[in-house]
Amino acid sequence: MVSVRLFCQCLFSPRLYKMYGDRRGDGMYDPNHFEKWGDQVIQSFYVMWGLGMYTWPVVAAVMYRRGYFALDGILTIAKCATGVGLVLALSYFVRGLGRVTSPQYTEFMRVLNAAKKNFNKDTKRALSQYDFDFDSWPVEFKWSDVEGDEKKHRLFMQRPSSRHSAVEFIFAVPCRIITFCVAHTFGLKLMYPGSMRVLNYMFFPALLQGRVKLIAEHRGNRFKLKTQDSNEIDTMFVDNRERHDNGSILVLCSEGNAGFYEIGTMATPIELGFSVLGWNHPGFGGSTGEPFPSQELNAVDCVMQFAIHHLGFVPENIVLFGWSIGGFPSTWVAMNYPDVKGVILDATFDDVMALAVTKMPHALEPIIKKTVRDYMNLNNFEQLVKYPGPVLLIRRTEDEVICTEDNNLSTNRGNNLLVKLLKYRYPYILNDETLPVLMDWLAVDVSQQSRIWNKYGVDEDLCNSTLLSYVAENSCSYPMRLGEGLPLELRIQLTIFLASKYMIDFKSTHCTPLPANLFQMPWDISPESDYVTI
Repeated sequence: MVSVRLFCQCLFSPRLYKMYGDRRGDGMYDPNHFEKWGDQVIQSFYVMWGLGMYTWPVVAAVMYRRGYFALDGILTIAKCATGVGLVLALSYFVRGLGRVTSPQYTEFMRVLNAAKKNFNKDTKRALSQYDFDFDSWPVEFKWSDVEGDEKKHRLFMQRPSSRHSAVEFIFAVPCRIITFCVAHTFGLKLMYPGSMRVLNYMFFPALLQGRVKLIAEHRGNRFKLKTQDSNEIDTMFVDNRERHDNGSILVLCSEGNAGFYEIGTMATPIELGFSVLGWNHPGFGGSTGEPFPSQELNAVDCVMQFAIHHLGFVPENIVLFGWSIGGFPSTWVAMNYPDVKGVILDATFDDVMALAVTKMPHALEPIIKKTVRDYMNLNNFEQLVKYPGPVLLIRRTEDEVICTEDNNLSTNRGNNLLVKLLKYRYPYILNDETLPVLMDWLAVDVSQQSRIWNKYGVDEDLCNSTLLSYVAENSCSYPMRLGEGLPLELRIQLTIFLASKYMIDFKSTHCTPLPANLFQMPWDISPESDYVTI
């Protein structure tokens, strides 16, 4: 009876990939022929199903033209579907038979069943010796677990509202239907290609290898979190608190639109000895859901709550690190947790609208604008401006993604983010008189910026003393009134000085890993700053 129950469990049990405690070979699980054959058929079916989800309009049109929607065609389709169903059922049976006859897999099932029955430190430790399909991993932290903060008010940036008359509203209905369809089909996949099943399938070997490295070499600990909207988020935590001087600081990493924590930005702060928490967007890797803004923000909010209430880090010791589109959840967290230590944004933008319009055909611009604002309104500046702490922007001088024109550094949208941020924080320093100088500075890379620095005779000591004097007499709150009554020459110096502190250049393309020497704590105007020096 036990064998029958175990066989039934093995029919739909998770795929096993690696056994970390196995000292034989590399520890990778080698399924027997029955399991391997059945699993290959099942995986091939799901890959084809995933492709069909994106190509069904074309397939349906071809089938219609060839008469498959007539009675004879429908009968033929039904026969084919029946045949596929029988093959799929046989594949599940053969795979289950292979698993139940494998001593390694049956031992894994014993550990998994024990963890599901009573998930504690001991069963977690035993389960952590295996790498398997994450949907079977028990949930370890829920957004609702935290009392008090559970109902804490969160800030969200609303899309621009527009009032319409009844007639205008009726005429706008077709446009609303189109934008809804665009957003919920190919639009979201273009914005977040990493959420496509096919891409996840193609990346899987690299993701597994990266995850093994984090666990085996850096003693990473994998967790599953459950968000407010019931998505399950795949996270990885590397704890360096007892192994490195920088370990008391946690770096919360948010990846790009085709990035995963397994092969993403975590490597850079880990190299420097920081404690690091990475997470996968909804629909990426082991995370469920889809990366629409609401799900993205619920996910990162749950990750932040997990860092504070489960891992034990205070916001003052948490640094937010966002790469590319990961700047959106990072700036949202900064807005809602203003006490965090700092924000580092690498190769990101001010507003995704400018990039979306330039990457798509001009004829589709009205639809693209409406779709982005209604369903994918990623406006980093609107969120970042509500964060009062230190910020560092990293600009990639050969970025082919964030620039709206190829090989034109002045069109890098990181420039726009810097300009808007400085205008808000220092409105009396950066104005119509000093803006042209800043634009000249941003149009060139660091190798030529020294010419502008020398041209205006920037005195770093004078700029520092001017800023510190203002903060001592007033406060460090933004926007500052610093600049009122100052001569133009000093305001120009301050503009260039602030730009050099808020942004650094990295001579690279968009996807090159960030070197450790460029990962540095943001500059802080406060004289009481105790930031770690790297």
